[in-house]
Amino acid sequence: MGIQEEQYFNDQSLPLLSLNHVSFVCKSVIDSAKFYQDVLGFVLIKRPSSFKFEGAWLFNYGIGIHLLQSSSDSTVPKTPSVINPKDNHISFQCTDINLVKTKLEEMGMKYVSAVVEEGGIQVDQLFFHDPDGYMIEICDCQKLPVLPLSSCPLKKPSHIAATKQGKLHSVMSAATLYSVVETNWMMENLITEIIDITF
Repeated sequence: MGIQEEQYFNDQSLPLLSLNHVSFVCKSVIDSAKFYQDVLGFVLIKRPSSFKFEGAWLFNYGIGIHLLQSSSDSTVPKTPSVINPKDNHISFQCTDINLVKTKLEEMGMKYVSAVVEEGGIQVDQLFFHDPDGYMIEICDCQKLPVLPLSSCPLKKPSHIAATKQGKLHSVMSAATLYSVVETNWMMENLITEIIDITF
């Protein structure tokens, strides 16, 4: 059962701008800061002096990494013995996956590679852990177009339902939805063919 597209962008939406930072609790802020600088190219930046606990802020690629010193080892997850690409992770796009792979090997970093294919496009992924066991992914995901679900042709759904305020209700009949999706898909193909003929 796939995820349904819902319209969240309305007058009720939060006035968000962008992702600002991700935050990690660390066994050693010094070791983790060195990792994010040496391996991922982040730069240490000024942190507010009002904080009463040890930590570090780093920045690059339009995003911040905030490191917080753990009060005890129990607050930091144990580093998994296996690198599982399905674990929670943060992901960075890169321009040269083979160069990243070479550099990780030079640094003695253990990693797992994976490939995603969609519509003839191949995306390479590398997964590895930081010193505290948090997962990092490096990929060339920019190859994949970002498409809203409404623009993608769908197979005829067997059951269309949505949850609203804890109640299961029918959005519309499967036949009606399929008809709308099929019509949109046909119109998109027609427009594409007209453009191809024109040019």
